[in-house]
Amino acid sequence: QVQLVESGGGLVQPGGSLTLSCAISGENSAYYAVAWFRQAPGKEREAVSCISDSDGATYYADSVKGRFAISKNAAKSTIFLQMNHLEPEDTAVYFCAADAAVIASLNPLGPYDYWGQGTQVTVAT
Repeated sequence: QVQLVESGGGLVQPGGSLTLSCAISGENSAYYAVAWFRQAPGKEREAVSCISDSDGATYYADSVKGRFAISKNAAKSTIFLQMNHLEPEDTAVYFCAADAAVIASLNPLGPYDYWGQGTQVTVAT
């Protein structure tokens, strides 16, 4: 079993920045691909970014390219999503997800076996 816990959400003004964290634990979890998804009210869940250990690749949705950056710490126990130049359209619940079979350069959209509970990000004045 792999456990994922998100943190770092909150209220931020348009143009501001926020960093989300996803703590991952469990057997062999350091080698799992981890992705960030988001879901806004009334909208479908959207894959935002992914990072995989096997090829070191990353993936970004077109809507966040150049504004968001995904990274992980040296212990591979925490995955970060640095979000800059935030827009009201970025408002959503953000989830992290993990899977052993995902490779960011091949199938970043998943499917993913493990999910966190989510953290709310609200971009508003």
